[in-house]
Amino acid sequence: MKKLVFTVPLLFLFSGCSNLEEPHDESRVALIKKTNPPPIELVDHPETDSVGHAIKKDVDKLEELYDTAVIQGMDKDVLVAYKVKHLQRFHMKKIEKKMKKKLEEKYPDMDFTVSSDYKIFLETIRLKERIESKHISNKEAEKRFKEIVDLQQELT
Repeated sequence: MKKLVFTVPLLFLFSGCSNLEEPHDESRVALIKKTNPPPIELVDHPETDSVGHAIKKDVDKLEELYDTAVIQGMDKDVLVAYKVKHLQRFHMKKIEKKMKKKLEEKYPDMDFTVSSDYKIFLETIRLKERIESKHISNKEAEKRFKEIVDLQQELT
């Protein structure tokens, strides 16, 4: 009887603490695991072979990177957030310079913001989840995109 008195409340406690309908599973593990999100395009006519997808493919070719997230804004602004492989952390400035140069040469009419900051990466994943779950309008998504870019500018 004593075991039952202790076991039942523990079961209720553990079942109450687990949130099975958590819509943001990807953002919860974004900093630990490779998420490889598709590019987010806030433009009016997203296409499968758009500039955002091409940028993501080009950035993914860099072997120093672990994971990347790309947001293409309404204007010519593009945010590229990435995670670097562990042993490449010593070369982060060099990697960022190499990536930015490569992107600016291939897409000269775009304005790139490149970030290896985990906070920026996480905010990008969260924005993607909000857009996919239809919890945010295009106007609000563009506003949030600009806030993330401003946050990156503030960090540098």
